[in-house]
Amino acid sequence: MIRIAVFSDVHANLPALRAVLTDLETRGINQYYCLGDLVDFAPWGNEVIELFRDKKIPCLLGNHDERIAFDSPITPLPHHDKIETENRMLAIDYSKRVITYDNKQWLAQLPFQIELVFKLGESLKRILLVHASPRHNDEYIHESYPTDALLAMLGDKKPDALLMGHTHQSYSKHSDVLLVNCGSVGRSKETDRKATYCLLTISEAGILPEIVKVDYDLDYVAAAIYNSPIPDFYGDFLLQKWAVTL
Repeated sequence: MIRIAVFSDVHANLPALRAVLTDLETRGINQYYCLGDLVDFAPWGNEVIELFRDKKIPCLLGNHDERIAFDSPITPLPHHDKIETENRMLAIDYSKRVITYDNKQWLAQLPFQIELVFKLGESLKRILLVHASPRHNDEYIHESYPTDALLAMLGDKKPDALLMGHTHQSYSKHSDVLLVNCGSVGRSKETDRKATYCLLTISEAGILPEIVKVDYDLDYVAAAIYNSPIPDFYGDFLLQKWAVTL
């Protein structure tokens, strides 16, 4: 039996990331992977990246990481209203200005996907890690997304499990392939706002997912946002002063 953890969408929230890493250490989990989006929305973008670099945590290139690494244009999202669009542009522009050149270069070399293969006795278990979907790092695969359409994206790949992030909402679905969204460490859209990750138990019999939620000091992070050039909008989000846009 092997236990690994997969998490996603830290979004520069260093206290939330530290809470998750402490929880993993307490559980004795020393193999873990991140699905990307280390930057934007909280004040610790450089510190989060440097922690990943120091600990050599395997990580994918999220859509926010890609935008910061390559200075891609900020395009409005159709599901955001005018207020969220304006604040999102300000927050991302702040990251573009403050993330260091070296950290941008590090983000730029992150992979798009990682495939893990575990041998347990005579059985091979394959786990595909993506940020958003198997074909794009900026595609929303919510729990209601048609399973057949998602599996079709895999093409010739035949994983036993597909692990995703990007939506900031965790779930697991059992079909021909185990489908798991790990939720978000630093900017959860779930009502408890806790730092969320997925713990996988891998055995010859199969792969069992557990969605884990970890407490951290939301008030501290919100106060840090309020005391930074990042729009107060994102502190208000953590403290649930406005409704979530899916």
